[in-house]
Amino acid sequence: MAWKSRTRSLQVFDTELSADTVEWCPVSPHHNILVCGTYQLQKGTGEEDATPSRTGRLYLFEFRREGPMSPPLTELQRMDTAAILDLKWCHVPLSEQAVLGLAAATGELQLYTLSDGQEGGCSLQSLSSVEVGVDRLALSLDWSTGRMDSSSDVRLVCSDSAGCVSVLSLAEGALTVLSQWKAHDFEAWISAFSYWDTQLLYSGGDDCKLKGWDLRVGPSCPTFTSKRHSMGVCSIHSSPHREHILATGSYDEQVLLWDGRNMRQPLSETPMGGGVWRLKWHPSHQHLLLAACMHNDFHILHCQQALEGSGGACPIVASYILHNSLAYGADWSRLSLEEPAPCSPLTAEPKESLAEGGGHVRIQYESPTASFDTSLEDDAGRYIPEGITAPAASVAAGPTLSLDSDSPSLSCLLASCSFYDHMLHAWRWDWTPNAAQQEPDQ
Repeated sequence: MAWKSRTRSLQVFDTELSADTVEWCPVSPHHNILVCGTYQLQKGTGEEDATPSRTGRLYLFEFRREGPMSPPLTELQRMDTAAILDLKWCHVPLSEQAVLGLAAATGELQLYTLSDGQEGGCSLQSLSSVEVGVDRLALSLDWSTGRMDSSSDVRLVCSDSAGCVSVLSLAEGALTVLSQWKAHDFEAWISAFSYWDTQLLYSGGDDCKLKGWDLRVGPSCPTFTSKRHSMGVCSIHSSPHREHILATGSYDEQVLLWDGRNMRQPLSETPMGGGVWRLKWHPSHQHLLLAACMHNDFHILHCQQALEGSGGACPIVASYILHNSLAYGADWSRLSLEEPAPCSPLTAEPKESLAEGGGHVRIQYESPTASFDTSLEDDAGRYIPEGITAPAASVAAGPTLSLDSDSPSLSCLLASCSFYDHMLHAWRWDWTPNAAQQEPDQ
């Protein structure tokens, strides 16, 4: 085998409502802070009250490494909110505070600041909000600060269920909509900045189109329109490490890597076996990409050879398969795990996930766009499985891979959440590349 990889569950937390987004704080010294957002559709109970409502909850956690018998995640705060579709921290402090953005089902973009409490804990305080449109859901947001640029020109982009994209500025704690335009025929699932040229934006929609926009020339015409994805485009992430590199994911179960200078043909295409709802580049290792694949779990891809021009699919170096519902939110922490991370009584048995892979049960859904399909819920909003597929095929080990630094191994802390089972997982991944002669642990 070309590498040795293991994922281990550290803690499982019941979010009570359907969990769909998680984000670790990127701002020092708060790398141990995690937020999780939920989305719950409440159906009407009678003919006069038939309109469903959407509610949510925002959780704030602190990751602590106190001992083997203590759960590592400590809940600091919970707030009942409108249903949450996306969460993103600003990558840099604003007025010396970490700032969190929230995309809500009310069509609002909301901002919160992270404040230190009197007893050492942290809490979120409301900063500002703005409605990007009536009778629509705010579906995604992104900050212009992905390269950790502390420029005073901090902006946000937001997409919504009416197919619109909005660009907003933040000055003195107040959000202002700078521009808004109709970008897609149906839901605009995702919008994102190019972190290398923040005048450039990308958007993806349920019309199966991936589009680029240049704010300097206005939104009258996209810089490109790609139909390379065959279904709705729901994830876009610009690489903070390599200029022009872009990762996109779709309900068509493909992860595509692009060079932004040539959007006619992707650099690589990797089948994931599930709709790719979120993609996250690792914060420091430029070739690692985390994918939340809806009905096919969470996977880590190694993209080095694809980015160097091989044109082949990116090998999957690790999988986290302990969720049993739609895999939605996922994020890397910047915390170091050089020492063994704590386990807790809530922890599942450590699970070895090797490059050769292994079969595991997956749930199959009626349609790849069933993320908000109420036919999959009972009256209490619980998931109704439609069937179970056969075990997945093995993933073959690829050629020898290496890390981006001289470190012989890597240990990462991650969080992920899944929808109908209401679960937030904290887990770690340990990887030893170039382990051609090593045998898996028994």
